[in-house]
Amino acid sequence: MKKYQSDMVVADNVMVGPNATLLTLKYPESLPDMVAGQFAELQVPSAKVLLRRPISIHSIDRTNNLVEFLIQIVGEGTQSLAAVKAGDTVNVLLPLGNGFNYRSTHVARPLLIGGGVGVAPLLFLGQEFAEHGIRPTFLFGGRTESLILRKEEFTKYGDLFITTEDGSAGEKGFVTNHSLLLDSEQFDRIYACGPTPMLKAVACWAKEHETACEVSLEHRMACGIGACLCCVEDTADQGNVCVCKEGPVFEFDRLKWFN
Repeated sequence: MKKYQSDMVVADNVMVGPNATLLTLKYPESLPDMVAGQFAELQVPSAKVLLRRPISIHSIDRTNNLVEFLIQIVGEGTQSLAAVKAGDTVNVLLPLGNGFNYRSTHVARPLLIGGGVGVAPLLFLGQEFAEHGIRPTFLFGGRTESLILRKEEFTKYGDLFITTEDGSAGEKGFVTNHSLLLDSEQFDRIYACGPTPMLKAVACWAKEHETACEVSLEHRMACGIGACLCCVEDTADQGNVCVCKEGPVFEFDRLKWFN
């Protein structure tokens, strides 16, 4: 898929959680084709930060040429992006990587699992399913209720189930502990994004229940095009590959998590 580099104008930038901001950028032309699960490399406004930041594409508005990014504020780079205001410009390289496989795969009962800011690419995916008349099920986990981001937006497109480690919302525990959902419903494919321990637990559940599963890895990706070799993952079929170029989405059985 062709990549584009462009200065995009900030349409809005608002805090949506304790350490998360929703950055909306306007593309200067018609939006290029993008797939849910792909990401962009955003240039950081601060002169002190040299490298771009890889951010999942949260959602798109093709009518108004808008792209949303849900950004967790963890360091100087993301703090600088969280500080931009409407009318500012951010240089963006997109779309990057390989996204979820949903355009060529017939999926009737998708389960979208996210942990923390890993929910970010799942809104775009939920929108894509909704456009094709499929109402997905979302299962999100976090340490506490305030870290479950943009609940109202996700419920526009699907049914949302929640787990929290402290029991402040939904089922207490991790996403794979949500027995009310997982024991009573059947899904034909799982799409997951979040911390690696969560993804491994989801992959193990999927393998045990013989359910197709794709996971989006959260690796550090400095260049986004496979040049810097800082995001390598060992796979069963190709050996070491760059997550930014071959992923970030992988079929779970390609990863050496069960050996």
